[in-house]
Amino acid sequence: MNTQSPLQVIQHPLFKRHQLFVAIKRDDLLHPIISGNKWRKLKYNLIAAKKLNKTTIISFGGAYSNHIHALAYACKQQGLQSIGIIRGEPQYANNFTLRWAQYWGMKLIFVDRKTYQKRSQQDYLEQLQQRFPDSFIVPEGGSNTFALSGVAEISHELENQTHYHALILPVGSGGTLAGLVVGDKGQHQIIGISILKQAINNKDYLSNEVRNLLPKTASYFSNWQILGDFHRGGYAKFSPVDSERIQTFIKETNTPFEPVYSGKMLLAFLDLIEQGYFAAGSKIVLLHTGGLQGLGGLAERKLIDADQWSLPSSAPAH
Repeated sequence: MNTQSPLQVIQHPLFKRHQLFVAIKRDDLLHPIISGNKWRKLKYNLIAAKKLNKTTIISFGGAYSNHIHALAYACKQQGLQSIGIIRGEPQYANNFTLRWAQYWGMKLIFVDRKTYQKRSQQDYLEQLQQRFPDSFIVPEGGSNTFALSGVAEISHELENQTHYHALILPVGSGGTLAGLVVGDKGQHQIIGISILKQAINNKDYLSNEVRNLLPKTASYFSNWQILGDFHRGGYAKFSPVDSERIQTFIKETNTPFEPVYSGKMLLAFLDLIEQGYFAAGSKIVLLHTGGLQGLGGLAERKLIDADQWSLPSSAPAH
């Protein structure tokens, strides 16, 4: 496991035209399997579990969850058992992501949507703890207090890698953004790109999730925001045009992306540049949060053309 991810300076005609310095913090290169923000958020959770002499990690995710995929491998490497509470039907057990999870030893428990909605309710978590007394429960996406410490290390690394004005990242559960706010200590502009379509009557949902995660010592920082108009239709939704734009950028820069998280961040960034959002001379870092394993599931569901993307290896049959 690499302890620090590299910073890659990106050259592009659009950046040159708008006089922008752009670099990508390549957290996707931390590890070929548990890369990006998933490892950052799991790191101190697993350390905490071991300190408490827990033998099993329980967490939650959808049938194609990057978090579940990473957790299964990380637990195997750390000598821990893992249980995934999966939203959906048992038939998903043979899909791209969950085949790998089971290959690494994860036990899967499938639940319906109504049950899955209880995943953050205290009484439900207590029932799980009683059922599995030797377990350490990690929330969906890995976003909790322990996760913030791991993500904050990104800010510390960047301090030694470059001078920059703004950091941009995709936002799903809010844990990565919260960790960056903690680590950054109000020094830079932090811009989150929501990959979710938030309800009209609850547009502050993700921002509130971040605020709830922040400790009191970081609650007063106001240097961050979440832009909610670049979700491309909602979670895991994107158009053929979106896909083509991401593919073009991949070819121009030789940098891998996927269209659910990092790709949506990229497209939002390109749109913001065209809108004149950034002043000439701005130095901007994009955080690549990994998640490239998700390409396997997208191809399996025929949501992308497998021939157009560099797909990860399929899991052995179990």
